[in-house]
Amino acid sequence: MPWSRIVSTIVALVLALGITFVGGWYFTFGVGILIVLGHLEYLELVRAKGVVPAAKTSLFFSLSLLVFSTVDSHLADALLPIAGTCICFYLLFKPKMATIADLAASILGLFYIGYLPSFWVRLRTLGTAAFSNLPFNGYWPENWANFAALPPGLTVTLLSFICISTADSAAYLGGKQFGRTPLSDISPKKTVEGAIFGVVSSVILATTGAWYLGWPAWQGTGVAFGMLLGVASLLGDLIESLMKRDAGVKDSGKLIPGHGGILDRTDSYVFTAPLVYYFVTLFLPLFP
Repeated sequence: MPWSRIVSTIVALVLALGITFVGGWYFTFGVGILIVLGHLEYLELVRAKGVVPAAKTSLFFSLSLLVFSTVDSHLADALLPIAGTCICFYLLFKPKMATIADLAASILGLFYIGYLPSFWVRLRTLGTAAFSNLPFNGYWPENWANFAALPPGLTVTLLSFICISTADSAAYLGGKQFGRTPLSDISPKKTVEGAIFGVVSSVILATTGAWYLGWPAWQGTGVAFGMLLGVASLLGDLIESLMKRDAGVKDSGKLIPGHGGILDRTDSYVFTAPLVYYFVTLFLPLFP
């Protein structure tokens, strides 16, 4: 593995863990930087197809969704249709007549780059008010010995990140060693065997985490959580591969040495965000 890839991985891991642990507006700011960079890469992909999206308008509302999600998730849900309406009106009245592709790419950018990632902010803010001990609703653990005593939003976010990251690595290594059956023409290097390795590793870690955190019916909820993360992260990877293949590029960008662009490293986290949030807030409470 090139040293540039190793160093960039370590730096990204330290920064990600830092803002995740602190949470609050610090986490929102960190995710906001990723959204800006990811949005720029997304624009390059769609422009490669001759599409002219509402770039500034969709980016503005994507960041607004993050802010609203930090304050109140209900406000973010209310903002989404308003944002979509504003984007449509902008394209309707701009000097050059817009196309269906311009409209579709703009709305997809708002949904894919802004709305879906905002659920990580919603998840991390769960329980923030009760545990906050830093300015701007931040938090720093006073006792590192008891992981289960950390804020619920923090523990679930960390567990999700670990499961997704491990699933990606296991899918890559399992596919490289045992892969024989192609998974999809979208990404020829991915195999069914690799996907199975990824999902199984996610299930094992999620079930272990569910037991440690004392989730209700942890055997079942842990397995369901792991499968949800494993499958959704794989689908997120394939969606980004589809966009790159259609745009005719190998990587979404060159920002991260040895890794490609921001979207290349975060594609597995996009579609998992709302699923994790609603799993924790709607599904888990159903169990006594």
